[in-house]
This record gives sequence, structure tokens and C-alpha cells, in this order.
Amino acid sequence: MFAAPRADLAANTLAYENTPLVKATGFREYDARWLFGPEINLLGIQALGLGLGTYIHELGQSKIVVGHDFRSYSLSIKQALTLGLLAAGCEVLDIGLALSPMAYFAQFDLDAPCVAMVTASHNENGWTGVKMGAQRPLTFGPDEMGRLRDIVLAGAFVERPGGKLTRVDGVMERFIADVAARLSLKRPLKVIAACGNGTAGAFAPDALRRMGVAELVEMDCDLDWSFPKYNPNPEDHVMLKAMAEKVRAEGADLALGFDGDGDRCGVVDDEGEEIFADKIGLMLARDLAPLHPGAKFIVDVKSTGLYATDPILAENGCTTVYWKTGHSYIKRKTAEIGALAGFEKSGHFFLAGELGRGYDCGLTAAAAILAMLDRNPGKKLSDLKKALPIAWTSLTMSPHCADEAKYGVVDKVTQEYLALAEAKGQILGRGIREVITVNGVRVALEDGSWVLVRASSNKPEVVVVVESTRSEDDMRALFRQEVKPRLAAHPEIGAYNQEI
Repeated sequence: MFAAPRADLAANTLAYENTPLVKATGFREYDARWLFGPEINLLGIQALGLGLGTYIHELGQSKIVVGHDFRSYSLSIKQALTLGLLAAGCEVLDIGLALSPMAYFAQFDLDAPCVAMVTASHNENGWTGVKMGAQRPLTFGPDEMGRLRDIVLAGAFVERPGGKLTRVDGVMERFIADVAARLSLKRPLKVIAACGNGTAGAFAPDALRRMGVAELVEMDCDLDWSFPKYNPNPEDHVMLKAMAEKVRAEGADLALGFDGDGDRCGVVDDEGEEIFADKIGLMLARDLAPLHPGAKFIVDVKSTGLYATDPILAENGCTTVYWKTGHSYIKRKTAEIGALAGFEKSGHFFLAGELGRGYDCGLTAAAAILAMLDRNPGKKLSDLKKALPIAWTSLTMSPHCADEAKYGVVDKVTQEYLALAEAKGQILGRGIREVITVNGVRVALEDGSWVLVRASSNKPEVVVVVESTRSEDDMRALFRQEVKPRLAAHPEIGAYNQEI
């Protein structure tokens, strides 16, 4: 039987090798992520597996899919996690190297209700984590993560006999066939597949070719866990810039970029301009609306405000719900209200019904984008973008803020904005129309512009996004003259990952 894992281990080699280490803050709202070494060790991972096995037995389940991404330590972490699951009496189906959506697909393919995917997604090397679920296609949210945390940190494990491990082959082939079957392109397209040397490089080129891409240009598709150029994160400016340069150099119709575990998709159009996922989502929604009148769409609070006023969506009786940022939240809300699709600004797309299985999958999103182009043979992707109402939306900017402090800082900023609205104050000469506090604070201004401050759910950061309906300069001013100085007044706020 494991002892309760310690979150306060001293830097002592003997203790480190013999005692499970699990930092409490690694249990986040919907993911579990730690720095491997200083925040969790292999015995801690094993304790996590035993705790997860204990919990899924509480839910009346025992069959679980496990997979891992391509990092130097991920296989070892999956093996330690598996030892814990076996000690809890679980039937473990190991699908090997995988993308997160492949692991979710395997729940359907292998008729397994539970999943544990070892991945740090787009986080820098040194991070590890597990994406978990016990009700396909959903993943854990705060309630489930809270219960798992309590079991693990209290050492409230229940060991059971009967643990069984099966290595399952062929899931990768069936997964690629499943996503590729959603599209058979009739239009000849030249497409860049950008993978940042992450795990998606083993999947995306094959899948896109099977979808009928006439000319595919592979960009950093060789797997390299050192990520020699940049982290595989198609929301970050450095990867988007590289994708844009490749589009211009190759004269491609678009570039599709995938993150480290393949559940997100980033897009650069034929003019070498990035299109953030919330705008791609709006383009997809406008294209799908006449085919699915009355459809519902879910978007996260970081997304453009244009959904609420879009004339094509209104004409077809479609509605949009703004919801909490986070793949688990949007996925759950999409299923809860029977939405056709959910879109998250970070690049998660949740396509349901005939479009997908409801979980976030970068390759399924790519298929939907290519299908949209197929339905509009006389138009380029840049044409579809230019048809949108105009708004200037920032990159997602993330100043460092310790996990122990970030929620408190956001609470204080929320109260500041609520007080400003109550006092009829203004932001850069504009009144406040609405303050939305469903996830951090989103302050909507009278001209449709808005600013957002929220705590990151999976890293020690605060998240900032701004959007202007006036100009790019005004968008920058909303950040530089309003949000940045407001956050700077809080000493817990550190350096930004990127700024505008």
C-alpha cells in the first residue's frame, strides 16, 4: 500500500527515490500537469495511477485506455501510471504512442469508458501531465479533478486484485482512417502540414493525404522531443510566423498547424495571415448554418464577440453560447446542449453529429476546414476571412503568476472592473456595457470591443486577450494602456510570454 504522497519533500535523494512526490497544484481544473522532477516523481505518478484507478472504480468502471506522447520521459511516466492502475484492479488497454484524440477515439473503438493520456500538450520540455476521462467523449472537470486530488493526497487508495494489461495494436491506423473518412476533397489544394516536431508529425501527413490533399508540404513533421525550433503550439506567434513564411514561399492555399498532442489546429491563409481559431470557428459556423438551420454553437470567453451579432447565423436561426475557457468545459457544454460544434480560441474544435465524435481533434478540425473550402470552390480561405465582420483580436498573452496566487489576482481584478462598471467609469473613452464573470472577467465595451483577464487552467499564468472593433492600434492600446498597467499594479504578475 502506498503512503500518502508528500508535496513537501526536501531535496534529499534517498527520500526522493523512496517516497511519492505529488505537488498539490498539479491537479488543475481539468488537466493534471507537473514539472517532472521538482513537482512529481515516478512514484508520485504511480500513486496518481492508483488514485485514478480507485476513483474510476467508485464510478463503477475499471476498463481504461492509456497512451503517451513523444517526449523523452513520457513512456516511463505511462508505465508508472499503468503500475498504479493495475494495483487498483483496472483493465488497462495500452495503445502506445498516441495523440490525445487517438486516445479518445480508442474509447469508442475498444469500448472502454475511461482514458488516461500522458501528455504535456504544448507545454515546454520538463512538463508532464495526464488528460483523463470516464465518460466518453468527456474529460474530467473540476469536480472529478477535485475528487482525484483528494484521494491521491490523502493516500485514500483501494488496491484490488485482477489488474490486467493488454497492448492493443492497430488503433493508430483505425484512427487515421476514421478522421480521413470525413472528407474526400474534389478541389485541388496545396496544404502545409506544420507539426513543430511534435507527435502529430506521425499522424497528420498521412491523414491529410487520405483526405485528398493534392499537394502536401510537410513542415517539421519529424518527431524530435527536443523541439529544436519552437514548442509545437499553433497559438504562439513564433510557430504561426514560421507557418506564414512557409505559405508564402510555397504559394500554398493554407497551412494547418498542430500542437504537441494533436488536439488543436492552427490556421494560416493563402496570403500568409494567421486566422485565430475563434475566427475560423465563425467561418465554419457561417458555412454550416444553412446546412444545419437552428444549430447551436459554443465558444469560450476568449473568443471574438462577432458570433453574437453575425447576420448569417441569425438568418438561419443559429444561436451561440459563450462559456468557460478550457477543453473540458467546452466539450461538456457542447454535449450538454446538443450543440453542432464548439470552438475555443486556443485551437480546440469540438465537432459533433455528422462532423465528429464531440471530442477535440486537430485532424477532424482540419477536415472541417478543408470541407468548407471544398464547398466554396471559387473562393480562397482569405476571401472567406474577409467576408467576416471586422474586429481586431489580440494574441493570447500570458504573464507569469504562481499557481498559488493567480486566482487571487484575477479575483481582485474582477472586483476592480465590477467597481468601475458600478461607478459608470470608462475604458479609453468608452462606457462598460457588460461585465461577464463566468470565467475570470470579460469586460464588454459600448462599441463591441472587450478585454479579458482570467487564470490559466494548466500553467502558472494569467491569460489576457483584447479585441477592438475600431482598429489594430486601438486593440494594442486596450492592452498597453488598460490591461497591462492594471495587472502591473499586482506584484504577483511577472513577465509575459508574448506581447502586442
